[in-house]
Amino acid sequence: MVVAKQSPYEEFRLRRLEENKKRMEALNLPNLCQTLRLTSVKTSPMKKSNLAREKQLVVVRRSSRISNASSSSPVYKEVVVQRVHLPRRVSKGRDLSNRVYVSEEIREEAFSKAEKLQADLRNRFPSFVKSMLQSHVSGGFWLGLPVHFCRSELQKQDGVITLIDEEGEEFEIVYLAKRTGLSGGWLGFAVSHNLVYGDALVFELVRPTVFKVYITRVKSSGESLKM
Repeated sequence: MVVAKQSPYEEFRLRRLEENKKRMEALNLPNLCQTLRLTSVKTSPMKKSNLAREKQLVVVRRSSRISNASSSSPVYKEVVVQRVHLPRRVSKGRDLSNRVYVSEEIREEAFSKAEKLQADLRNRFPSFVKSMLQSHVSGGFWLGLPVHFCRSELQKQDGVITLIDEEGEEFEIVYLAKRTGLSGGWLGFAVSHNLVYGDALVFELVRPTVFKVYITRVKSSGESLKM
């Protein structure tokens, strides 16, 4: 029986296959593949989590010298991963206990009295009348001023404006030029003077950043309804 002689290429291919097989056995690759296959079948550790923490399997890092050894295989360690819980926002409701409701007629009456008071000032200084809304005196504590007055009479940049009441007491209020209104400090003024819905105020600009303020109050009779 004549055995066909193998070609040089076939001999080279078989020799490389043998060398690769020996290298795989030296690196323990068959066992490694089997270990990974068994690990992937197990239930994901993510499913064992709770609201505060969860467990995960991670591969322990090993030196290249040890990992290249023939007996090396991946070593898994169970670690606890803490979840970060952000506090939920709790919105503050507005304090509506001091809200007073009056009829439109009573509100207009207070406004008319304020206009009469303004006329009595005989245009000594620039002035305007402002009727108080709920947002001005209970909750928001922000007072928007007439835009045309702010653009013609007040400063063009943010600053501090002083309000002087009829008793001569002074209150410093933050003025926001772009929003044409009074912000920080207005709360203190409104609370100190027990301002309610419907009150009408006369603002007289006695100096570039100083207002004299006159208050005309709505009737405190049974026609007003307090919440």
